[in-house]
Amino acid sequence: MTKRLVFIHGRAQQDQDSLAMKAEWVQLFQNGLQSAGLTMPIAETDIKFPYYGDTLDDLVTGADQVAEVIVRGIGASQAEKDFVRAVLEEVLKRTNITPEELDAIIGAEVVQRGPLNWEWVQGILKAIDQHVPLSSGASIAIATNDVYQYLCNAAIANQINDGVMKAMQPGVPTVVVAHSLGTVVAYNLLKNKGSALGWEVPLFVTVGSPLAVTKIKQMITPIGHPACVKKWFNAMDERDIVALYPLSKKYFQVTPQIENKTDVQNPTENRHGISGYLGDSEVARRIHAALI
Repeated sequence: MTKRLVFIHGRAQQDQDSLAMKAEWVQLFQNGLQSAGLTMPIAETDIKFPYYGDTLDDLVTGADQVAEVIVRGIGASQAEKDFVRAVLEEVLKRTNITPEELDAIIGAEVVQRGPLNWEWVQGILKAIDQHVPLSSGASIAIATNDVYQYLCNAAIANQINDGVMKAMQPGVPTVVVAHSLGTVVAYNLLKNKGSALGWEVPLFVTVGSPLAVTKIKQMITPIGHPACVKKWFNAMDERDIVALYPLSKKYFQVTPQIENKTDVQNPTENRHGISGYLGDSEVARRIHAALI
């Protein structure tokens, strides 16, 4: 039986041509295969690329308005603010930003009022911009908000889920490769629906995944290894502060344990971007082995 490959993309993909995006991902995968001395093991027609970028953008009300809500804190619910704040404070702890550097950016008055005021969050965003190379505080905040919207807004989750589910076929061995927000979507569906729908996943590959971030992990509990998944391989660039942690026993304890690769070296200016992940020879080799 011919196996299939499903790519599940992350955020910031609105207003994109889905066919062009698929072609880009396929090319990146081919680059990784070439670096491993391998060739494409299946036909491109057996590669599926469910696209939900416009759906997410439309339902969240548009990128400009999202930036207004997140960066300025205008119009966001308290629950949404609390979620974004908690994730950003965890990101801050994983950086090399010193308390003195943060105080200088935020200002003594804001520090005195404490972390529950939104100026504190804005200060974290500025600190990331200034002190974490090739990272954008606003991009991290908006990515965090997208995860929140998917986990807490049924309309968004249902539309995204419906599109991804159409790419899966019962009884057909399918390798699933997911990036960023896509790892949250894929994990949710594989764990909660995969077995009931007859999905067979010989390999689940997550790259740049934020699943182990504390606030996100709390919202998807109980965590577990999807029953329909035979093996789970996770890859991250340790400089990727959206992923933040490997999906290791310490941070994301499931049985059987997830195999982690933490030495991906993304050569692009975006440590979280898909290019460096799919172009990694070991990531490509794992996908190839599961498809033959």
